[in-house]
Amino acid sequence: MKAIWKGTVLAESDDTVLVEGDHYFPAAAVKQQHLLPSNSKSMSWKGEATYYTVFVDGDANPDAAWTHASPKDEAAEIRGRIAFRRGVQVVP
Repeated sequence: MKAIWKGTVLAESDDTVLVEGDHYFPAAAVKQQHLLPSNSKSMSWKGEATYYTVFVDGDANPDAAWTHASPKDEAAEIRGRIAFRRGVQVVP
């Protein structure tokens, strides 16, 4: 799978975990130079999510990526993984 925004590949891996329609990429497969931590947080059945703003060629996409650093037990499979939204395409 690949996560792409504005023609730039943000992440690429054959090892994604699919939860609620979102592909969670291993953090090591994500190009960290395109992510800046955000102050945003949310809570769900998976636990607390923290967000990143995605940057490509000077363009920002606020809170377009997220992770669950300490997911609840029922979502343990997404620990250490990052997912994308807000116009970031995830394609095979």
